[in-house]
Amino acid sequence: MTGLRQGPFAPGAFPSRLRSPWLTSRLGVALAVAFTICFGTGLLDHLIQHPPGWFSWPTDPVWLFRVTQGLHVATGLAIIPLLGVKLWSVYPKLFTWPALRGLPHALERLSILVLVAAALFQIVTGVLNIALWYTPMHFYFPSAHYWTAWLAIGAIVTHIGVKLPVIREGLWRSRGDGRGGGGGLSRRGLLAATFGAAGVITLATLGQTVAALVPVSLLAPRRPRVGPQELPVNRSATAAGVLTLAVDPAYKLMILGPSGSRSFTVAELASMPQHTESLPITCVEGWSADAVWTGVRLNDLIALVAPPGRYEVEAESLERVGIYRITVVDPPHAADPRTLVALQLRGEPLDIDHGYPARLISPNRPGVLQTKWLSRLTVRPAP
Repeated sequence: MTGLRQGPFAPGAFPSRLRSPWLTSRLGVALAVAFTICFGTGLLDHLIQHPPGWFSWPTDPVWLFRVTQGLHVATGLAIIPLLGVKLWSVYPKLFTWPALRGLPHALERLSILVLVAAALFQIVTGVLNIALWYTPMHFYFPSAHYWTAWLAIGAIVTHIGVKLPVIREGLWRSRGDGRGGGGGLSRRGLLAATFGAAGVITLATLGQTVAALVPVSLLAPRRPRVGPQELPVNRSATAAGVLTLAVDPAYKLMILGPSGSRSFTVAELASMPQHTESLPITCVEGWSADAVWTGVRLNDLIALVAPPGRYEVEAESLERVGIYRITVVDPPHAADPRTLVALQLRGEPLDIDHGYPARLISPNRPGVLQTKWLSRLTVRPAP
């Protein structure tokens, strides 16, 4: 134990006059705000993808999910420098001795351990998800990310409750401590540099949501107007294993409902009344892009196999495996005239990586629910 106190983890191993309650409390407030925004928007994304009975997501405004998910990813990335400097600022206190000084202190230490572990897990897995690099993650990312978010927000609330007197002291009674650090970098300077780094990271990635920022978004993994038909691709037809099925001349879209079933070739779908809608597509990894889609209204297809009423639609892809090969279009989106079985993108037949021969597109829905390579639509009365 003595070696721990004298080694690189000793409280005095890396001394700095910049560390102070003034700096730590302000970083803590910024982190709490960022984590709260990230948690709230992430929870919303989870509810949209896995809706409980009481939850309903609107079709308008069509850009709403684009904003909330873009905000989720942007704040998640901005947390990286904030958390790094915050951990640096409290590093000596994490290794003070004795490690435990009674039950209250043990509970405080436990909440800090949970908070740090959960925060690091969220950041690392979130970045891996944005990069679509799932090899290191031997678990189902959405569930792990969702439940760890609850651990993180619970630990934050606990930590604030325990440290409230210290936070108050740092924010108000030490307002004149912003200089610090001797003749070098001041605490205010370090705080400004940290916020500046968060801003740079945001600008360098937000171009995957805000087209105007594309020229400065050097870190954005996917950007608007990049990819087939000027639209990014998350999952290609090759990765989905549908290359042969999608171009099979025998392809037919099956539609089943209470009044019977119908099947349509691509030519038959194209001969039906076509409608064009300008709808953004937004993926949970944070990118989004405007696009113009043309196809058959979903509610026109519903009317062919069901009497007037309120319906949900199960959309099935040609994919044989995949978490989102089957999705459910809820009644508001199924009834919305802007929801299409799209055959064209920007006036041209869909590229195979964008869902040829037919795909679903609906206003204000996550991209993972905009099923590509449609093979079957099952219409059911809404519960």
